[in-house]
Amino acid sequence: MVRRLLPLLLVGLFSAHAHAGLFDDEEARARINKMRDDFNTRITKLEDANNRAQLDFANQIEQLKTEIARLRGENEVLTNDLANANKRQKDFYVDLDNRLRKLESAPGTGDGAQQAQPQQAAVAAADPANETRDYEAALNQLRAGKYKDAAAGFNAFLKNYPNSGFQPNAHFWAASALYQAKDNVGAAEHYAKVTNQWPDDTRAPDALLGLANAQQGLNDAKGATKSLERLLAKYPNSSAAQIARQRLKK
Repeated sequence: MVRRLLPLLLVGLFSAHAHAGLFDDEEARARINKMRDDFNTRITKLEDANNRAQLDFANQIEQLKTEIARLRGENEVLTNDLANANKRQKDFYVDLDNRLRKLESAPGTGDGAQQAQPQQAAVAAADPANETRDYEAALNQLRAGKYKDAAAGFNAFLKNYPNSGFQPNAHFWAASALYQAKDNVGAAEHYAKVTNQWPDDTRAPDALLGLANAQQGLNDAKGATKSLERLLAKYPNSSAAQIARQRLKK
């Protein structure tokens, strides 16, 4: 009897051991699969984070390039304005010297009232010198990074010399100074003045771009988009239009 039961007992023990081994293998596979899934999930998250970081970095580089291009353009224009102001001042002094020489060579009448007339003419002719001096002073403040002082200087210039040929430039640089000083409202007003009153001036395209910047600073996305579209429509071949195209694509 025992001999008959012994084989059956051995078979049962072997089956139990085999079942336990199979269970252990399946559990091991499940753990391995879970570890693999967790690993893949972590890799995916890392890749997504890396892609986002690269995209943010690329956007920051693009913004820096745009800002550098704008600043370089403004610096070139500013340098040109200073050169023109200096030339105008020199021309004025040459013209004033010629006028004084003519007055000195004219025959005198001895009449006090008539002698005062050349003096009055000389005083009146000296106004352009003051105009150039005040304009240069405001420009120098801007170049020195004293934006609030520069804005005040240009506003005073605009008030004191309403008929000056520097009016569009003064409005443009006043806007630039105010924008750098974080006064987007004041900057937008001066930029708009240039674009509306002097649309054919060389500053007009850059003024429209500056207006869009100021509007963006005021969280007026629709207004900024409208200004950029207006810039592309009116001045499509300007350097400012190239920047506008890049911004509209974004």
